[in-house]
Parts: sequence; structure tokens; C-alpha cells
Amino acid sequence: MVVLGSDSHKHTHTIVAVDSNGAELSHKTVKATPGGHLEALRWAEQWQERTWALEDCRHLSRRLESDLLRAGECVVRVPPKLMAGARRSAREPGKSDPIDALAVARARLREPDLPMAQLDGAHRELRLLVDHREDLVNERTRAQNRLLWHLHELEPGWRLEPGSLSTLKTLDRVLERIVDDDGVVADICRELVADIRALTIRVNALQRRIAKAVAPLVPTLLALVGCGSLTAAKIVGEAAGASRFRSRAAFARHNGSAPIPVWSGNTERHRLNRGGNRQLNAALHRIAVTQMRNHGPARDYLERMAAGDTKTEAIRCLRRRLSDEVYSRLLSDERARPAVDTLEEAA
Repeated sequence: MVVLGSDSHKHTHTIVAVDSNGAELSHKTVKATPGGHLEALRWAEQWQERTWALEDCRHLSRRLESDLLRAGECVVRVPPKLMAGARRSAREPGKSDPIDALAVARARLREPDLPMAQLDGAHRELRLLVDHREDLVNERTRAQNRLLWHLHELEPGWRLEPGSLSTLKTLDRVLERIVDDDGVVADICRELVADIRALTIRVNALQRRIAKAVAPLVPTLLALVGCGSLTAAKIVGEAAGASRFRSRAAFARHNGSAPIPVWSGNTERHRLNRGGNRQLNAALHRIAVTQMRNHGPARDYLERMAAGDTKTEAIRCLRRRLSDEVYSRLLSDERARPAVDTLEEAA
């Protein structure tokens, strides 16, 4: 089996072929264009049994990955941290595109259970919508903070409820309050209110669109207590397909809910995993906190776990348990629906 490791850049891809022992056979640099991808495929045909290993930086390797998958090639994604370790342990010093591509290929040989790549489908479109909404929310938050400081100058004694500036009703109240004020500060406040209003309308429209899109994709996941449409959309977009994980334990390691062993000798101990996909981890934490407040079985579980651990450690245990539940529900939803390439097909 020959492994073809690729180091991707904006304008070029450098590919290194290694045998099963990690010895370099050949290397080639092609342009990061469809023509260059075809050239790389023709060059790779000299090896009948081959696997492609791409560094998992999909903003650079996405098009190459999709072209290889459409051509029927076997492609795996190599996390950058694995490539860095392989490069440091190599005999050849320095850093170059061939050295990086060789490190990617050797990392693939060292880690045989890396996730297989698959064509982007509705989950990527959902992730784009969620990320776009979060960008708009962050932009609105910055405008709200500036508005609060200016309002404090105009109306020092006036207090608004936290989060109330995200409602159109409160924005109308602000305009009524400063309608008779003159000066630059008042003018800036009125402009900020207009900006926040426009952003709020766009955010609400995106939220409705996301809720409508995610409902047919993961109905089983949405039935989980504490998992709303935005949280479900975040999980679907970040997981990018539960079937690409070989087990629920692999999914837990990916989302950072699986603890890390830190023991030697007879005393078994674990510590918090601060790695993994933090967006997925945050989504699981939101579900855990909601269940802790409103779900009887979750509260009972926390009470049992807290008898021997702290409350924080008990919540971590609940988050790990929820990871398994979310994985099984994602897998069930994937098997229940045909493969879809776009959100329109899912609807």
C-alpha cells in the first residue's frame, strides 16, 4: 500500500508517495486547480493500491479532497498536530513543502484509524448558516456595547435588562427616550439603534431558516431534552457525519468529552480533556446545563455522581454520557434518511 501525503497551499499542492515502511518513493508539485488535481491523479496511477492523506486544513484542501473523492479515491484527513510530531521526529531538518507532505504521509501510517474523508453535504451548508449567524450576533453585540456606553452618557440613571437590546421592542423604547436629544452622541445612538435593528432582523431570519433546515435532518436528535434547533445545527455542522467515527468513544475523543488518563502504577486517575472540537463540547455542555435544570433523570444522575465527586466533575460525567447519546441519535438519523447533498434536498 502506497500512501500519498499532500501539503496544501493556496496556489500549489505538494504530494509525496511513501511505501508501507514510510520510505519516500517520489514527490510531485501541482497547481491548486482542477487541471493540477487531474495531473496529480494521473501521476498517482502508477501505484495500484494507494491511499491519499490530506492535512486537515479544509479551507486549502477542500477542492482537492472533493475532486479525489469524485474520482473514487480513498482519502483520509490528518490532523495538523500529528503532522507536526512526525516532522519533528524526522531525520531531515528544516521545513519545506516536501518535508511537510512526507510528515503527513508518515502520520497516516502511524495512525491507521484516522477518519475517512467524505463529500460535503447538507451538514456543511448548515454549518455555514450557523457560522454566519454567529458572526452577525457578534457584530450586533459590539454595536450594543457601544450603544450602552453612549446611553450611559445621555441617561446615566437608566438601566436596561441584560439582553433586552436584542428585541425590537426595547430598541423602540430607546429611540423614544432619545428622540428629543441633540448632539453627536445622540446621533451616534440613533445610528447604532438602526444598525442593531437591521442585524436583529437578519439574525432572527437566519434562526428561522436554520430551524427549518435542521428539522428534517435530525428529528431524533431534536427529541433529546435540552437540544434546540441551534444546538442541533451546531452539532450536525461540526460533527460532519457521525458515520465517519468508528465508535462512540472516538466521537467522545473528537468532541473533548472523553477524559485523559494521567496515572502510573496502581492508582487510576484521569484529568479534563481541554482538546477536541470545542464547539461540539460547548454544545454538549449547553444540553447538560439545560437537563440539569429541567430534566429529572439528569438531576438524579448528577446527584448520584456528586456523592463521590464535585458538582463540576459530575457535570463532566453527564457531558460524557450525553456524547454517547448524541452519537447514537446522529447515527440513527443518518441511517434513516438517504444521502443528501444540499439542504433543499433534505427539505
